[in-house]
Amino acid sequence: MFKKTAIVSLFTFISASYMAQNTPLPVYLDESKPVELRVKDALSRMTLEEKVAMLHAQSKFSSPGVPRLGIPEFWTTDGPHGVRPEVMWDEWNQAGWTNDSIIAYPALTALSATWNKKMSWNYGKALGEEARYRKKDILLGPGVNIYRTPLNGRNFEYMGEDPYLTSKMVVPYIKGVQSNGVATSVKHFALNNQEMFRHTSNVKVDDRALYEIYLPAFKAAVTEGDSWTIMGAYDMYKDQYASQNQYLLNDILKGEWKYKGVVVSDWGAVNNTEQAIHNGLDLEFGSWTNGLSAGTKNAYDNYYLAKPYLDLIKSGKVGTKELDDKVSRLLNLAYKTTMNRNKPFGNIASEEHKAIAKEIGEEGIVLLKNQGNVLPVDLNKAKKIAVIGENAIKIMTVGGGSSSLKVKYETLPLDGIKARFGKQSDVQYARGYVGDIGGEYNGVKSGQDLKDNRSEAELLNEAVELAKKSDYVIFVGGLNKADFQDSEGNDRKSYGLPYNQDNVIAALAKANKNLAVVLVSGNAVAMPWIKEVPTVVQAWYLGSEAGNSIASVLAGDANPSGKLPFTFPVKLEDNSAHQLGEYPGNKAELAADKGKDQKNPINISYNEGIFVGYRWHDTKKIKPLFSFGHGLSYTTFEFGKAKADKTTMSQDDKITFTVSVKNTGKRAGAEVAQLYISDLKSSVERPAKELKGFEKVYLNPGEEKEVTFTIDQSALSFFDPQKHDWVAEPGDFEAQIGNSSDAIKTKVKFTLK
Repeated sequence: MFKKTAIVSLFTFISASYMAQNTPLPVYLDESKPVELRVKDALSRMTLEEKVAMLHAQSKFSSPGVPRLGIPEFWTTDGPHGVRPEVMWDEWNQAGWTNDSIIAYPALTALSATWNKKMSWNYGKALGEEARYRKKDILLGPGVNIYRTPLNGRNFEYMGEDPYLTSKMVVPYIKGVQSNGVATSVKHFALNNQEMFRHTSNVKVDDRALYEIYLPAFKAAVTEGDSWTIMGAYDMYKDQYASQNQYLLNDILKGEWKYKGVVVSDWGAVNNTEQAIHNGLDLEFGSWTNGLSAGTKNAYDNYYLAKPYLDLIKSGKVGTKELDDKVSRLLNLAYKTTMNRNKPFGNIASEEHKAIAKEIGEEGIVLLKNQGNVLPVDLNKAKKIAVIGENAIKIMTVGGGSSSLKVKYETLPLDGIKARFGKQSDVQYARGYVGDIGGEYNGVKSGQDLKDNRSEAELLNEAVELAKKSDYVIFVGGLNKADFQDSEGNDRKSYGLPYNQDNVIAALAKANKNLAVVLVSGNAVAMPWIKEVPTVVQAWYLGSEAGNSIASVLAGDANPSGKLPFTFPVKLEDNSAHQLGEYPGNKAELAADKGKDQKNPINISYNEGIFVGYRWHDTKKIKPLFSFGHGLSYTTFEFGKAKADKTTMSQDDKITFTVSVKNTGKRAGAEVAQLYISDLKSSVERPAKELKGFEKVYLNPGEEKEVTFTIDQSALSFFDPQKHDWVAEPGDFEAQIGNSSDAIKTKVKFTLK
C-alpha cells in the first residue's frame, strides 16, 4: 500500500509544483478541461512501454499507473458483500494487516430478496464507503449471473433467476458504490451459470435466451447504472473465451450498448494475446503466477497483454489503434477514481453501516411457511427455547471463495437469539448434527473449533430430548461455505440438505409442534419434511449482523417482508436446466472425459432456452415447493381490483395500471406488489407470464395505498433473432398483479395496436 500512497502523492506533487511555478498545468492535470481533452493529452505524453504496462497486473490485485506523469496505479478488491482482506503482493496468503477487518453485508441473494431498490442503494453506498476507506479503486462486483440451476455453488453471490428483478436491483447498488469514487466491476460477463467446468466449458444458447434472460442485467448495469468497469467470465461462448470474446465484448457490449468503460478479465481468464488485443479486453488480471517467483525477471510482464503485446507492436504485426483505445478507457477510469480529488474519504465499520447490514438482513429474510402462526415467538409462552443445528454457531463469513471475508465481528444466530430472548426465556442449545468443521480460507481463520466426536445417534438424541422439554424449537441449518456447497470453484453434489439434516428435522417435528426451521443458504434445497414442519424461514448468509437480523424476525420486532428471488423446485428434476438442458455438460462428452483442460472444453447446451425458473414452472404448470416472489408476513394484505388507464395502447404509447393494497391485519408490515405481463396470443412460444414491475409498500394496520405501474411496449416485447431486434406484436395482453408468480390477485386485459 505504500507504493500506492507514494504514487497518489506524486500526482498531487506534480500538480502543486506546476502551480508553484506559475506554469500552466498540462491539460491532462487540468480539472477545468473536458475529460476527452485530458485523456488525449495524457495519451500523447506516454511512451509505448508505459501504455502497455497499464493493461496488465503488477500484483494479485493492482495494475500500474504512469509514475513519471503522476498517474496512480489501480487497486482492485474482491468484495460483492464486504471488502476482502489484504493479501501478499504476489500470493493469495494474508498480508497480516491488523486494520483490514470490515463489516460483512448480506450476500446478494438476500439483498435481491428485499425487492427494495432503496436497500440496494444503501448497500452500495455503505460498501463503497468501506472500499474507499481501504483505498480501493475497483470493487469486483456485484454479480448478476442468472440462477439457472440450484446446484451452482456461486448462486449466493448473485441476484436470482429473473432478469427484470436483477436489472432493477443492480442499478442502485452500482450508483451507491460509485458515489464514493470507487468503480464497480459487474460480473461475470456472460453465461457463467455454474462453477463446474467454468474454465473449460463452451456454452451453447440461442439468441432469444441470451438477450431475454442472460444479458438484461448486464445491459442495465451499463446503460442505466453506468458501471465504470465490467468483468469478463471464464466460460466460452461461440468457441471464444468470454474475457476475449468478439461477440460479447465488441459486438454487444461496446457495439450495441456503446459501452465506454473498462473491460477487466476475470483472474486467469485470458489465454490468447491476439484475441485479447482485438476482441475487447482492456485490463488483464491473472492468478497463474506468483509474480517474481515464477522464474522470470518479472512474471507479470509476461501476461498476454504485456511483453507479448509489446513485441507484436514493435515487430509491426499489430498497430496501436486498439492500444490507444484501451489506455483511453483506463485514463477515463483514473479521472473518476484514482485522480478524482473530490471523492469522499469513506469510513469503515460505522454504526450506520452496522444498522444498514442489519436492516437489509431483516428485509431480505423470507418467511416461507408459518402454519398455526408459530412465529413470531410468543414470549408469554416461551419459557424455554431450544436452538438446534450447527449453523446456529458456525461462522459464515470465512470461506466460499473470493467472497471470503475478515470481519470485525459476526453475530451468530445463537448469540442473536440469546441476546433477544435470554432475559425472558431459558435459551438452550444442542448441535443436532456435525457438518463442516473447517474455518479457514487463504489464511483467514474463523477461530472456531467445531470438532465433535459424538456419534450421529448421540447428537440426535440430545437434540430430540431438548426439543421435548422446550416450548419452542428453532432449528438453524441449511448449507455452508464449504467446498461443494455454497462456494466458488465447485457446484453442489445434490439438491438435498447435507449432513443428514433431514432426519434431524423430521425427528424434531415429531418431538415438538412449535418448530421453526431456519435455513441459512444461498440456494434452494429439497424439503422432504415440509408437510410435518409448521414454519420455515429462509435466512440467507446475512453477514456481520446475521444473528441480530434473524432474532429480530423471530421475535416479531421486524415483520418479515422478503420475497424469493428464485424458485424452490420440489425436486431437482423439476428445474428446466436439469429436465431439458445439459448439466454439468454434454453427457457423451462427459463420458469421454472432456472439460479437463482448455484444449478440450465441454459443451453445455441451454436447451431450456427462455424457460428459466418460474417461466418454466408457470408455463408447464409444474408446482414448485415455493414460487418466485413468494414470502409471507405476520400480517395480512388484500389487493383491490386492478385498473388500467386505457384499454388500447399504440407502439409508442404507455399504459398505467393501478391497484390498491390494504393491510388487513393487526401489525404494521410491507407487501411487494408484483406486476406480470402475459401475451395472450403470440407467433412465438412465450412464458405464461413475465415480471415487468414491482413495488414494496409499507402499511400500518388498516392502512390502504394505491400502487401504480407504468409500462411501454418494451415490457411486451420478445427478442426476434431473425431481425436481431425486440418485437412487440399487436394483440391482446393481460396484466397480472399479485404477491408471487403463483399468487395472482387481480388481472386486467389490454390491447396493443
